[in-house]
Amino acid sequence: MPNRLTNLDIDLVRTFVTVARLGSFTQAAERLGRQQSTISLQIARLETAVDARLLERSPRAVELTDDGRTFLVYAQRLLDLNDEAVARFSEPAMTGLVRLGTPEDFATQHLPDVLARFAQAYPSVALEVTCDLTLNLMARFRSGDFDLVLVKQEPSVKARGLRVWREPLVWVAGARGVPEGRESVPLVVSPPPCVYRKRATTALDKAHRTWRIAYTCGALSGTLAAVKAGLGVAVLPKEMVPVGLDVVDDGRLPPLKDTEIALLAARNLSLPAERLKQHIARSLG
Repeated sequence: MPNRLTNLDIDLVRTFVTVARLGSFTQAAERLGRQQSTISLQIARLETAVDARLLERSPRAVELTDDGRTFLVYAQRLLDLNDEAVARFSEPAMTGLVRLGTPEDFATQHLPDVLARFAQAYPSVALEVTCDLTLNLMARFRSGDFDLVLVKQEPSVKARGLRVWREPLVWVAGARGVPEGRESVPLVVSPPPCVYRKRATTALDKAHRTWRIAYTCGALSGTLAAVKAGLGVAVLPKEMVPVGLDVVDDGRLPPLKDTEIALLAARNLSLPAERLKQHIARSLG
């Protein structure tokens, strides 16, 4: 007789993913509307079901174990499939237009799969996605041009909207590398207003390192091409560094603070926009 298969409880899987993403049992309890003791019991039940330790708790933080990091990949896929199936059959006829604004680099790296899954679940909902700099997105959001907008912000400030992503920023260089000594650092940047541009110049100023703007381009493709050609160095999220560029982490340039992405929603969202908001928050946060 074959061994009996274990059927995972989606509710337990959702709790695990929420704890893993937020790094906190307390915040997960608040997000899911449950008691912290309930969250702890659910994680224990899931660990028993998969026969593995998934999380390590300390007084300061909750961290994934090696098994936890492996299971998180499967857990997210399970949630995505579950939520897509429920959405497809519970609201199959939902129609409408959702206008989403997002920074170009974030859209390029992280959003395609997220939006593709939403489109599969809601094939009759049209998505209008606009890429721009954060301050421009904010101005247009206040003017009513977007239903939802993803914006970069400082992790230390009071959150606008819902925090859905946080990622380290790094310096990247091409063939010519970084100038040595007191030579001015040539920067490849987007035109102002740009969060990464400000982050780069502020870090260099605090380190008393001179700099100059060597190349300005509003498109991510142009920025990457300029750095690869050796025209200067740039600031990018760590996960976005492409093949052909080197991360400069040897102390020649000052450290950079993390970047954070928040999701803002207009008032009185339509049902399609509300569903996309929930989908983005669930997929990213």
